[in-house]
Amino acid sequence: MTQTNQAAERYQAWLNDPTIDNVTKEELQALAGQDKEIEDRFYRELEFGTGGLRGVMGAGTNRMNAYTVGKATQGLAEWLLGQTDKPSVVIAHDSRNNSPEFTLEAAQVLAGNGIVTYLFRSLRPTPQLSYAVRALGATGGIVVTASHNPPEYNGYKVYGSDGCQLVPADAEQVIASIKAVPGFDAVKRMDRAKAEAEGLIKWLDEEADRAYVETVASHSLNTELLKGGLGDQVSVVFTPLHGAGNMPVREVLKAAGFSQVHIVDEQEQPDGYFSTVKSPNPEEREAFTLAMKLAGEKDADIIIGTDPDCDRMGAVVKNNQGEYVVLSGNQSGALMVYYVLSQLQERGQLPDNGVVVKTIVTSEMGADIAKSFGADVVNTLTGFKYIGEKMNEFERTGSKSFLFGYEESYGYLTGNYARDKDAVIASLLICEAAAYYKSKGKTLYDVLMELYSRYGTYLEQLESRTLKGFDGVQKIAAIMDDWRNNPPAEVAGVEVKQMLDYLPGLDGLVPENVLKFLLADGSWFCLRPSGTEPKIKVYFAVCGTSQADASAVLNKLTQSVMARVDNQA
Repeated sequence: MTQTNQAAERYQAWLNDPTIDNVTKEELQALAGQDKEIEDRFYRELEFGTGGLRGVMGAGTNRMNAYTVGKATQGLAEWLLGQTDKPSVVIAHDSRNNSPEFTLEAAQVLAGNGIVTYLFRSLRPTPQLSYAVRALGATGGIVVTASHNPPEYNGYKVYGSDGCQLVPADAEQVIASIKAVPGFDAVKRMDRAKAEAEGLIKWLDEEADRAYVETVASHSLNTELLKGGLGDQVSVVFTPLHGAGNMPVREVLKAAGFSQVHIVDEQEQPDGYFSTVKSPNPEEREAFTLAMKLAGEKDADIIIGTDPDCDRMGAVVKNNQGEYVVLSGNQSGALMVYYVLSQLQERGQLPDNGVVVKTIVTSEMGADIAKSFGADVVNTLTGFKYIGEKMNEFERTGSKSFLFGYEESYGYLTGNYARDKDAVIASLLICEAAAYYKSKGKTLYDVLMELYSRYGTYLEQLESRTLKGFDGVQKIAAIMDDWRNNPPAEVAGVEVKQMLDYLPGLDGLVPENVLKFLLADGSWFCLRPSGTEPKIKVYFAVCGTSQADASAVLNKLTQSVMARVDNQA
């Protein structure tokens, strides 16, 4: 049976299903005759991958809606009940459209299965969920978010009792449990009022927020200096990009001693349409347009922005010409690694077994900095759950002291209070670093240039190509197969020394469909299908003797590789 015919059958099954509400059926009936749209909505079940669900919202099996959320939660509930007699789950959500509704749907399904659920009264950051799972001793957690995806998306991430997103072994068990749910009529659900009366839905109060803020603020490395006047001398502009970071970031900065924090008013309030930006992504310069305008008015030393669920932080600083430049995730990460390790060393608190953890697509600059301080460096696959998994290992064995973890996609963490990237602690650290170096007569840009001079000029670039629908899935698979089976001997005139294929499992890592090519001049590039969007991502990294040199090498490498990728796409 063709994909089109399978999709048509599933479409008709939804129209005939008595458990599907009339509003949803009306949405589907309006699609009659739109074969491509029906195929895209129904050619598959929305995949519950190792990172959970994520997709465009709407009716259909390949969409985020109350039915796909309910079925996923039923499968999760059955898995949890197989782990312990009395499971409990914490649920948080961000500012996206339908996030509160999906959250309540999940809570009611868990309650229908006799599982206690803790809910926040409104949107909260993803890292606060990770912290709350650990603090409450819960069996698991759920976050309803699509991170920095466009407004039409939403998602559903699952966490274990350690506050870490499920690693593949556990995720596979949950996936199998979800697939075993025969249909929507098998989803157990309890009315909210009844669940509250029976103590199966419990609402978290302000104490939970205070505990998180105090815990994050306790990781400041220069509180005495900041509260002694340094915090009054640094002007910070902050935009939460209509998301969950608004209050916690402000509260933590205030607790640390920052008094000059200016909020971008137009982007302060939650807005699931993210009306003021093309995409609520602090990786993109456009997201900081309003913040840069305010920064000019306030003569700000630093701009920070957080994504909708506040697990990613982007920073903007002034260069030597007084212009605001957006730091890459690799640059911010390197600056924070240097700041954290140098401050610990200065205080005599840098442990002999300290370790920095990063992903295989993250720049080597932070690694070189860490090694220069005597710290070990551990690489993981892409996804902060793998960094969290390493943190658990270090905590369990006592073999290493976790100092800092980060990935190039603007995710950072220090401290052991959570197991996911945290834009709140990242906001604190980058602002604190800006304040500290300002007291030394330097900007963060000055420090970055010093690091380039000391360790080499590391430059990176990410290219992605969106390939939607079933055809897109096939094209992405074909691109990966072609590069795997026909690796280039040279790229842009430089010999390819080695191809690292992570699909069979490599360096003790679990198998993943990633290819990394190491070149003779020290450059590298990496191909990886996105796990959350219909994209293939290509990462590039070079190290040169100057910015001009590194830029020229990076441009030549990028153009050569992307010419082949674009021809295949």
